[in-house]
Amino acid sequence: MLKALLFLLMAAGLLGFTVVAWVSLHPPPPPVMQVQKVQVLAAANVLRAGTLLKPDDLEVRDVVEGEVPTGARRDTPQARSELFGAMVRQTILAHQFILPADVMRPGDHGFLAAVLTPGMRATSVGVDAVSGTAGLIWPGDHVDLILTQQIEDPGVALGRRIAAETVLKDVRVIAIDQQLVQGGSASGNDTSQQSRTVTLEVSPEDAEKVAVASRLGKLALAVRPVDSGAPVDQSNHDVTYAQDVSNALGKGHGPEDTKATPSMHVFSGSTDKEYKFP
Repeated sequence: MLKALLFLLMAAGLLGFTVVAWVSLHPPPPPVMQVQKVQVLAAANVLRAGTLLKPDDLEVRDVVEGEVPTGARRDTPQARSELFGAMVRQTILAHQFILPADVMRPGDHGFLAAVLTPGMRATSVGVDAVSGTAGLIWPGDHVDLILTQQIEDPGVALGRRIAAETVLKDVRVIAIDQQLVQGGSASGNDTSQQSRTVTLEVSPEDAEKVAVASRLGKLALAVRPVDSGAPVDQSNHDVTYAQDVSNALGKGHGPEDTKATPSMHVFSGSTDKEYKFP
């Protein structure tokens, strides 16, 4: 009995020694370090020099926090707002980080001189959320400028007292709101942004047309499609009147239509008398 107890004690001691030796030779793996990543703005495609940045020109890349290049912008609403409308100084490759030296923002010294085509001018027009296509216009887009005016002359037929015409065609937008001065616009929740200022690149002659049109009536913008290579039709089309849009304002309204009433002129010596028939 004593021998059996002694044997058990020796076996237990040997087993304990074996476990200690195995643990010492096989230490537990070190704890896994969590790599912290941040989202950084980069070019979604190749951006050529002179391009004005739009929302679809930007993409987000996940980068280890300690490896973010100096000057690269993390993805925040403010960072995006600062880049929208900025001009690309030099070609940026797809997926490349957008650094401060790569762009010139509206409001930076010399921005207008860099973005304007030689011989062109910058002129601004005021539009509201509707006439400015509900905020869907971005710097770099090409637009038509449409003037709508109300003619107050009571001698004009009712159906022709409201008229619309295209004043300018295919002009480039170079700034939106106060970006030209401040380098960024306020949050879309700001009700003061319902009234917008759009800056256009125009010729000296067209700048004068815009100045006159802004005094005549309400201006609206119509976005043109991406350049398809087809020449722009610069011919002057007919004016669109209210009677061309609304059947209720068609024939039979206003003083002008009374001129079509059948009549007869009777001349007696130097006198001329007109008789109208119902």
